[in-house]
Amino acid sequence: MDLQFFDIPAMWLAFGFLGQAMFSMRFIVQWIASERQKKSVIPTAFWYLSIAGGLTLLVYAIHRRDPVFIVGQATGLFVYLRNVHFVRRERAQDLATP
Repeated sequence: MDLQFFDIPAMWLAFGFLGQAMFSMRFIVQWIASERQKKSVIPTAFWYLSIAGGLTLLVYAIHRRDPVFIVGQATGLFVYLRNVHFVRRERAQDLATP
């Protein structure tokens, strides 16, 4: 029996919810990190969860052929990847500094 919701095959529905769960976890990670430090912080895991969730949701949006969702996720992925670039560059500079 193929479970469907609004004519979305169960596999694609599960894939979309997986992406949304990964994307949502980033807020929990950020909240916990901020609570631990008693100030607002954005841990590196936030950006990796953003990329994983955003990429999964982009694939889902492409499958659904939703141009609004596609543009939104693609734009977000650019920002997340750029932030990971900054994090990695800063770490490399910190390692190079005696």
